[in-house]
Amino acid sequence: MVNTMHARYGLKRVINASGRMSILGVSAPSDTVMEAMKAGGQHYVEISDLVDKAGKHIAGLLQSEAAVVVNSASSGIALSVAAMITEGNHRKSAKLHQEAIQKNEIVMLKGHNVQYGAPVETMVALGGGKLVETGYANEGKKEHIADAINENTAAVLFIKSHHAVQKNMISVEEAWDVAQENHVPLIIDAAAEEDLKKYVLLSDLAIYSGSKAIEGPTSGIVAGKKKYVEWVKTQLHFIGRSMKVGKETTFGLLQALDEYAVKTNHSEAEKKCLDELQSLNTIDGVTVSTVQDEAGRAIFRARIHIDAALTGCTAKEVNDKLRHGDIAIYTRDYGIRQGFFDIDPRPLQGDDIHVIAAELKSILGGNK
Repeated sequence: MVNTMHARYGLKRVINASGRMSILGVSAPSDTVMEAMKAGGQHYVEISDLVDKAGKHIAGLLQSEAAVVVNSASSGIALSVAAMITEGNHRKSAKLHQEAIQKNEIVMLKGHNVQYGAPVETMVALGGGKLVETGYANEGKKEHIADAINENTAAVLFIKSHHAVQKNMISVEEAWDVAQENHVPLIIDAAAEEDLKKYVLLSDLAIYSGSKAIEGPTSGIVAGKKKYVEWVKTQLHFIGRSMKVGKETTFGLLQALDEYAVKTNHSEAEKKCLDELQSLNTIDGVTVSTVQDEAGRAIFRARIHIDAALTGCTAKEVNDKLRHGDIAIYTRDYGIRQGFFDIDPRPLQGDDIHVIAAELKSILGGNK
């Protein structure tokens, strides 16, 4: 069926060895999640009731005071910012970009203003916020945040992501402390984090992707203190109208969350995938090692280091050939200029790992 659909629209087969990346459709939901989406989509429901009941169910799973489903983690940032600035006021929400609101500053560490597929600052601006960067690109301290807070501060935004600078940055716990000490709400963007309970305990609003670790449909969750979640829900009738969530998406996300809550550890299966690539070490100029996620998550990947002097081609050239072949193989290529790329085993399906190994051997001359 998949091959038929790809052929019908002229699409390539894609092997995702990059991770839960939006450019590749993020994740591949289970059959049961897709069945829930079909059942939910083919029946009518009172949307306001679904918003409330879904939020209550999710809050119970995350052990937060409240929660609301949004259409992505990105929109979760914009809606959370708008919520803090308008404080749930209907007129302010309706006139968000037409009438100035003095208390609209969002304080964020400079090293967190990253491009994750869109700039964080764009989402802040979309939510009506004025971004106030503090600290430095390679250093973010509690006092940097404290010094930037004033009477116009609406919230502090903390980006917990591998995209953000990791060097010399305070922890989430420290950010929570300084926000509380200064009586300012803290928003945490924890889009790809796997511990869904941790960040609601360390913030006023925590934002998660519904399609990354959870492996649901494209969606997001904003969870946290009831007052602030209610302010976010107000935005659904204003700026959030352009970001609305279909009923089928909500049912799919609920099913995915229920499955995630009882999910067993797949580390052994992932380890076998990584072991498959060890044979590449026999190729001159190629070194395969196992590395942990740069942001400290319990995620392990295979790092393929290419010595161009021995292989005759750079890591970038190898990576480009993988991506532009008959089967498009996407790696995690953030280290390409340093001579390596990573293989993330989590999204791999079927014979993907065997295809990756074979293609690499073909490109690098490992079949000679």
